[in-house]
Amino acid sequence: MKIRNQHYRTIWPDPDKPTTICIIDQRQLPHRFVIERLTTLEEVRTAIKDMHVRGAGLIGATAGYGMYLAAMQASEKDFDREMVQAGVRLCSSRPTARNLSWAVERVLQALRHKQTPGEKRTESFRAATAIADEDAEFCRRLGEHGLKIIQDISRKKQGRPVNILTHCNAGWLAFVDFGSATAPIYAARDAGIPLHVWVDETRPWNQGSRLTAWELQQEEIANTLITDNAGGHLMQKGCVDLVIVGTDRTTCTGDVANKIGTYLKALAARDNNIPFYVALPSSTFDWTMENGSDIPIEERSGEEITCISGPTTDGRIEMVSLAAPGTQAANYSFDVTPARLVTGLITERGIVEARGEAIRRMFPDLYQSLSRP
Repeated sequence: MKIRNQHYRTIWPDPDKPTTICIIDQRQLPHRFVIERLTTLEEVRTAIKDMHVRGAGLIGATAGYGMYLAAMQASEKDFDREMVQAGVRLCSSRPTARNLSWAVERVLQALRHKQTPGEKRTESFRAATAIADEDAEFCRRLGEHGLKIIQDISRKKQGRPVNILTHCNAGWLAFVDFGSATAPIYAARDAGIPLHVWVDETRPWNQGSRLTAWELQQEEIANTLITDNAGGHLMQKGCVDLVIVGTDRTTCTGDVANKIGTYLKALAARDNNIPFYVALPSSTFDWTMENGSDIPIEERSGEEITCISGPTTDGRIEMVSLAAPGTQAANYSFDVTPARLVTGLITERGIVEARGEAIRRMFPDLYQSLSRP
């Protein structure tokens, strides 16, 4: 995607120093565009844990490059053991995101086919780059498939704008490029379909107001920021034609873990007969998990609810309190939307029903036995 007419991915190796990985520090957006450089495993882990990067696909790509940096620093003598330890360290940073452990497992699997530490270091970079490239390509493809949904609605509306509601940020900032929930939106814009996007603010990190609205502004797509609780009202008033969200982990039976509040949007959409789609690359499926109730739900610091940050008049970013001192806050980062509330899953291979049998038919090569330890 473009920022001030210049193309960016969300993560890339420094062309002049390949052992440095560049990311966009999303904590600074939309007020500042800051490129951060990561050179160690611990810096990568901090970037994931403290949400310098966030979003399913980008977390996976960052973890892949984190394993590469770990390989560059691992000792000759204990290389394999240190790489396994690096993977464990990374996976502990954000427990809900499936792409994180998936990327770590993919790099470790790639290294098993190489003999020497030197060969494994080279392979770790190749595997990390493949993860990033594949993420961008899969998002592009799922945009093509999701476009068909928007086209059908547009034909029924006879040229009037299609109103799409999003929750959290599943845009290109959450992936390497294109995004998941936004990929069909960008494809529809490119196809000349008139659009308008309702953007949930998405408390407490405000990824909607800080990131999604900013992305759509960069792409000159009409959008309106709303409070999280306004979605149901807009659906009742006939102002929403379609809901598209992303996901951080989806079971092999179609239950969806996404940013807290997604479940409520799905319930409101069902009550108002509005299609509710989830967009995801196949890397976000957890083939070992059947029940959404088994997905680990990350709990973060209550300070993210009781405080908020923003720019001061002199340009500094400052944190201010929203609640009385000593206020106790429970900060659940995700909820689970049952498959029965999901109209369909938009993937790189097409649109599939949120049912185990249908998912396995579309991804027979990726499906693994649920008994796998």
